[in-house]
Amino acid sequence: MRIQALLLALLPAMAHAQTTLTVTPRDITDQKAVFATIESPNVVPARARIGGTLADLAVRDGDTVTPGQTIAVVGDEKLVLQLRALDAQIAGLQSQLAQVQADLTRADTLFRQGSGPRVAVDQTRTAMEVAQSALRARTAERAVLQQNLSEGAVLAPVAGRVLKVPVTRGSVVLPGDGIAMIAEQTFLLRLRVPERHAATLRAGDPIRLDAGQLGIATPTAGRITLVYPQIEEGRVVADATVSGIGDYFVGERVRVWIAAGTRPAILIPPAYLITRAGLDYVRLQNAGELPVQRGQTTDDGVEILSGLRAGDMLIAP
Repeated sequence: MRIQALLLALLPAMAHAQTTLTVTPRDITDQKAVFATIESPNVVPARARIGGTLADLAVRDGDTVTPGQTIAVVGDEKLVLQLRALDAQIAGLQSQLAQVQADLTRADTLFRQGSGPRVAVDQTRTAMEVAQSALRARTAERAVLQQNLSEGAVLAPVAGRVLKVPVTRGSVVLPGDGIAMIAEQTFLLRLRVPERHAATLRAGDPIRLDAGQLGIATPTAGRITLVYPQIEEGRVVADATVSGIGDYFVGERVRVWIAAGTRPAILIPPAYLITRAGLDYVRLQNAGELPVQRGQTTDDGVEILSGLRAGDMLIAP
């Protein structure tokens, strides 16, 4: 009986210990909303390697390309005419070489029969070697010209999305002219933060942005990968990677929350809040209900902006 009485006496104290909370300030990470733009790490131009007229154009703004994909063809009529001239010269040299080879066979036969001099054989053999050298030279020139013609194909240097095509079919281009501007994948967020936050901005810091801005269902988080050392117009530039960022609207602006230092705050579990008629209250030990001003909700609890101080004892409703 004495043990049962002792347990009954301890039950209220145990229940009281389980439902009370001592208010203790803690340091939390302050967040600041800034704007960032969706950008490509590199914007690479696809350039023409030869001059001429743009005979074919296979891409337009917004298309996705792969490395080595032919996006345009530059044609040069002069190269075609030169190729035809070389073909005619090669055909003539081949006929000349065939005639010299026949003359060499005839002279060698006469020499072996004792009816012809050795000098005629040597002269004919020299003429054949000259014809062979001329044929090889023209064949090499044709290979160079053929390579120039093949370089009329404009290839995509990287995988990505075409941002701009400043030319059309029939345009006259020079060697090195840009045919298309390609944004390299994968895309990233480029932040421009006021320089007063430069001391707290570090590579590896987490960032947060609204899922609705990117057209996805779940909240999106990422990390800062690079903080540029140069301040531009009073702003620190940083790059951040975010999964599911999309890749169509390069230059789109989105709102991002970044860490902007720490500050002391009072956080309590949501279960200790009483909401009535649009107002928030907490129940203090031995003091009844007290109105409080609610702040942001974090993973550690609800921030209380006013109404509580360190050491207050709260009772769960």
